[in-house]
Amino acid sequence: MNTPSDTAEIERIAAFRGEFKANEQPGWYNGYAHLAGTTSISVIAILVAIAALDTVTAFEWFTVPLTFLYANLIEYFGHRGPMHHKIRGLGLIHTRHSRQHHRYFTDEHMSYDSSADFQAVLFPLILIVFYLGLFALPTAALLALIFSKNVALLFIAVAVAYFLNYELLHFAYHAGPDSWIARLPLLGRLRRLHQTHHRPELMTRYNFNITYPIGDFFFGTLYRH
Repeated sequence: MNTPSDTAEIERIAAFRGEFKANEQPGWYNGYAHLAGTTSISVIAILVAIAALDTVTAFEWFTVPLTFLYANLIEYFGHRGPMHHKIRGLGLIHTRHSRQHHRYFTDEHMSYDSSADFQAVLFPLILIVFYLGLFALPTAALLALIFSKNVALLFIAVAVAYFLNYELLHFAYHAGPDSWIARLPLLGRLRRLHQTHHRPELMTRYNFNITYPIGDFFFGTLYRH
């Protein structure tokens, strides 16, 4: 049975979600198309990079774990930094995450109600273009100059795969607690870490890794309950 404070919180969240959809969501928005677009663009980029590989050496294969670790730390510091603290030039990221996503979903109300709520979970599709154009491709070009074409291609494949992994895991965390996704053993543990992060009093201090808590472990910000 809901207490008056629970009822008030549910009404507050419902009001914010309605306001968000009215002001931030275009009338043509389709959550399933958004999810499919994110997945399709990412998979195509990964497959194109893999298809262009040519006789990868043992040394070049080290690109895979190093890129994975690099992406995990980028995720950690990006979340701990501009997503939760105002930084000049990155104010939209802070607004999108702290002022919108964390008001849309709290630790007690983590689930989306319908596909219309997917916009508050997934990054805008334009961000994939931004991610590829301003982060992955320039870094890959530098790696190609310093090391080899294969290193650059492996970097792109792993970086984009990590981005897609981030998006799909985050999407799964905000599924209903009774869904088959939420009941998967490893996913359930990761979901609980993210749910803890959504506690208002903890969100600026703990559990900044959305995927795997490597950065949180090494930097002392992992919070279990």
